[in-house]
Amino acid sequence: MDLVLTSTRALLAAVLAGLGGGAMAAGNPATGRDVFAEHCAECHSAKDGKHKKGPSLFATLGRPAASVPAFANYSAALKASGKTWTPEALDAYIANPKAAVPGGTMKYDGLADAQARADLIAYLATLK
Repeated sequence: MDLVLTSTRALLAAVLAGLGGGAMAAGNPATGRDVFAEHCAECHSAKDGKHKKGPSLFATLGRPAASVPAFANYSAALKASGKTWTPEALDAYIANPKAAVPGGTMKYDGLADAQARADLIAYLATLK
């Protein structure tokens, strides 16, 4: 019994550490790449320095919001948000951008599927 509890605790700690300490579902980066292609790629690139309507999402995790120097079209609301793109902040933003940053200009209604968001965030974490 102790071995099972110890293994379960170790697994839980590893999952939480990989997500920055949050209590989100573990994501699959390969599936997240597909989510990115379907929901994000029209407006965002995954390549460093390649911007579209929105900024590149390369190296997003851990970065302050509205901080890519070569992208000039951030909304005043996002600039003033004070957000840092942690997994939890990204999850809330992807779920409902208008609620997460009132007055923001992202033209996306949000992704309701929590597992798809976790997968997407896991994919974004690979872009370094």
